[in-house]
Amino acid sequence: MKLPIIFSIDDDQQVLQAIQHDLRQQYRKKYRILCTTSAKEALDSLPELKKKGEEVALFLSDQRMPTMNGVEFLSQARKVFPNAKRALLTAYSDIDAAVRAINEVQLDYYIAKPWDPPEEKLYPVLDDLLSDWQSDYRPPYEGLKLVGYQFSPRSHELKDFLAGNLFPYQWLDIEDDPHAQELLDLHGIERTDLPVVVLGDGTVLKQPTIGDVGGKVGLQPKATHDLYDLAIIGAGPAGLAAAVYGGSEGLRTILVDKRAPGGQAGTSSRIENYLGFPNGLSGSDLARRAITQAQRFGVEFLAPQEVISIKSQGQYKHISMADGSEVVTRSIVLSTGVAYHKLENESLDKYTGAGVYYGAATTEAYAFKGRPVYIVGGGNSAGQGAMYLSRTASEVFICVRRNDLSSTMSQYLIDQIERTPNITVLGCTEVVEGLGKELLECLVLEDMNTKERRTVKAAGLFIFIGTKPYTDWIAMDIIKDNKGFIATGRDLAKFADFKQVWKHDREPYLLETCSPGIFAAGDVRAGAMNRVASAVGEGAMAVSFVHKYLAEN
Repeated sequence: MKLPIIFSIDDDQQVLQAIQHDLRQQYRKKYRILCTTSAKEALDSLPELKKKGEEVALFLSDQRMPTMNGVEFLSQARKVFPNAKRALLTAYSDIDAAVRAINEVQLDYYIAKPWDPPEEKLYPVLDDLLSDWQSDYRPPYEGLKLVGYQFSPRSHELKDFLAGNLFPYQWLDIEDDPHAQELLDLHGIERTDLPVVVLGDGTVLKQPTIGDVGGKVGLQPKATHDLYDLAIIGAGPAGLAAAVYGGSEGLRTILVDKRAPGGQAGTSSRIENYLGFPNGLSGSDLARRAITQAQRFGVEFLAPQEVISIKSQGQYKHISMADGSEVVTRSIVLSTGVAYHKLENESLDKYTGAGVYYGAATTEAYAFKGRPVYIVGGGNSAGQGAMYLSRTASEVFICVRRNDLSSTMSQYLIDQIERTPNITVLGCTEVVEGLGKELLECLVLEDMNTKERRTVKAAGLFIFIGTKPYTDWIAMDIIKDNKGFIATGRDLAKFADFKQVWKHDREPYLLETCSPGIFAAGDVRAGAMNRVASAVGEGAMAVSFVHKYLAEN
């Protein structure tokens, strides 16, 4: 944490050196001592200190200075740091001015020169002022700040990215938080520039992309080597497991993800059926542990970075990125996972990021404190989202097409939901319309049996329905099933065009696609079990087949 500042100003160099010596002697362990002979120089530096998140605890200024007297300086300094204590160094002839300043600038104290010995004439006064300041002082947040509108898709995208990558940040809603406008005024930012990211060093990013923010917070978007043994596309549980095993077994490994580690599982507020964690753990915690483990084994992690195509040329695979860069590798594991299906409803589309969210329960839960929210979906992700939202929302309603949750959700989650008084399951219920001006205010629900409709107040709608694989970007001849999931191993023989693309004597390995050296693991693979543990197992298994492929090539 940054030390608060004691700022001393005196145009007499000898006096300044003396006060600087005494201040450092007594306060250097708890405060940073800044001194200057120029009141104007001190005044000019204050806005920059403010932008960098510094705090001034005490101004100690000489009264008689050539360009600006002490009272004038303290009056101006008070505008930038209104909570700082203000003390005046005066000669006996200036005591009248100091007394007047008590009323004019709320001067806290005046100290007559000389102040020898400081143990009697200086430190007791300053100790009292600093103790008083400390009692009201609340350390400012020193890290990244995000300023925007709560119900803005752009703001939501940035919050989701920062939370997914486990970067601490302070969210400031421009409509509800007075500190948000203060920050904009300090940096000369207009509301039309929102969302805005302000870094700890005072750097301002106006309407930044995810890539802009990623580059500033230390993520690596560019590869550092010309050739890799293994490239993993997608950092969900399968990709993370493949990275850990690839790195630990000596393969030069690179992991690429367009958003954040953890994939869909990373958004889960609590995973309670994962082996070895009897109290459960959050998806973000699992992702953090895994990415740390992979990087300890030398795995490169590129994020945010989007793969737009892959091309196989003999023993080498060329991976093209959205920014025009390329990674060359000898093998690939595709672990791009799945995304939630969108509700095909035009009335809801306009509220996406402004009251309607796909997943994102952990990111946006606090925004709905004391307000009713609805969930569409009956799987485990929906149940975990409901439990998380129940901590802040006044009521949580789960809308499902079936009569209940018994056929789609794990029993441990059903039991938790039944024990949570502010969660209600609405069976045979469908969301048919969203209503509101600029953001979601109400939903129209339909009883699927009676077709009766009713309008309910809803601050937010969280959608967890079905999944579709991230495979649309794959243009090469990799066989997929009719839903877009990647076929692997013996299942490839079921497809008529398999023999046209597979030209090798051996059969494909268990997790290998119809393109030799390219494997698929986790939810993106046809026939996967859609469980975190099975995805981790497939990621680890894929690396064993990578070794076999590399050995034969």
